[in-house]
Amino acid sequence: MPVHKLILDDVFEEVRYSLIALHCTIEDYRLAYLLNKNLGITLSRKSSDLDHNNGKSTYSIFEWEDEKQLTTWSLVSNVCKIETYQQIDYQSLFDNQETIIKKTNLIPEYKRVNYFLKIDNQLNFSREKYILNNVLKIPQIATAYSIDSNKLKSKDNLIFS
Repeated sequence: MPVHKLILDDVFEEVRYSLIALHCTIEDYRLAYLLNKNLGITLSRKSSDLDHNNGKSTYSIFEWEDEKQLTTWSLVSNVCKIETYQQIDYQSLFDNQETIIKKTNLIPEYKRVNYFLKIDNQLNFSREKYILNNVLKIPQIATAYSIDSNKLKSKDNLIFS
């Protein structure tokens, strides 16, 4: 009996998006406000955070759907800080607990990046450069740059829907 092989390369098309890394130390809501103001967009906080590793780490996410351009803008935090308690076994009268803060990243390849701005719709080079220049005009942002999403190892973490 012959073996039939299905090739599905043409069926599932890769979703195209632009990804901008943002280095800054301000809170997520302040960054969303500044991006809204400088880019003319309307990012708003989603009702639930982005859940990763079955609730072990959560990342704040802001989203805006531009229905004119058929584009979805997402601002997501790359850093999650989890406070845990560790029992310290000193030979003392009292129980001692030490607070430990664990830091996890949504995209581990870019540990120093604080936020990612994901734009679901392949932009042409000049439009992406225009957005990047407007982001760099914000004084609270130390630096911002485009990332080639095809070279990411953990690009599955950027699927929000």
